[in-house]
Amino acid sequence: MYNPLLDTFIAVADCGSFNKAAEMLYISPTAVMKQMNSLEEHLKLTLIKRAQIGVTLTEVGVQIYKDAKFMVDYSQKSILSARAIETTSETTFCVGTSLLNPAKPFMDIWYKVNQNFPDYKLHLVPFEDNCNGILSEIGKLGKKFDFLIGVCDSKVWLSLCNFLPLGRYKKMVAVRREHPLATKDRLKISDLYGYTLMMVKRGDSGVNDFLRNDLEKCHPQIKIEDTQPFYDLSVFNRCAETDKVLLTIECWQDVHPALVTIPVKWDYSIPYGILYAKDAPTDVLSFIEISKQYT
Repeated sequence: MYNPLLDTFIAVADCGSFNKAAEMLYISPTAVMKQMNSLEEHLKLTLIKRAQIGVTLTEVGVQIYKDAKFMVDYSQKSILSARAIETTSETTFCVGTSLLNPAKPFMDIWYKVNQNFPDYKLHLVPFEDNCNGILSEIGKLGKKFDFLIGVCDSKVWLSLCNFLPLGRYKKMVAVRREHPLATKDRLKISDLYGYTLMMVKRGDSGVNDFLRNDLEKCHPQIKIEDTQPFYDLSVFNRCAETDKVLLTIECWQDVHPALVTIPVKWDYSIPYGILYAKDAPTDVLSFIEISKQYT
């Protein structure tokens, strides 16, 4: 999952000494030095400063150290998650969950229909919200996941999977807590005049396109800025770092602690529901059919 030489580097950084790292790793100091030389040569970076009294990290080494700790931890979690999936029985539903696509709406349905699946267990599978990776995750329906929960009005998403609507979330806006609009309980569209509204680019979402057309035609005082096609945390971070306004939805009110989410006097909303594979197995299709009674 990652270069094992990073384990040696982390040990050297933590111990501040080749000899102490060697004791921790149960190898010779010479082997530790050779591995560090090999890692620096591979990366073409100088990671440590060598001295008679020990070693210290260079500025580059400090950054690599932080990232290496994350990579090791993330790889271990990934392997544990993969092993858990591999060892699950045939009577287990695997449900994806993330910060922007939490599994709670699925759980609300599950507790209504689980009597129809008495031998089934649920296994929650975490995944990362990443603009460049979300389509890959949706493509793993039927393999990594049986179900995902998502806000779905995306033509691209719907081309990759089936979708059972469960309800709708209201379109709202988010601003940083110090923003002039942050103290308002509810906004009129005219309150947004003079501000830049961040929203996904035109073409993939019917709801967003309809809203954009309305704003461009009737409210040209609002400047519209395209975001990446699918939100991830970087979009919320950008909003928190500027005076721009972010088009969002009610279920994302607590995603970013530096943002305030405010309702707007309009009637725009977007469907959310269960995503499942186009070639889903019989038990998944059975779950979907029973769940339709509660939508």
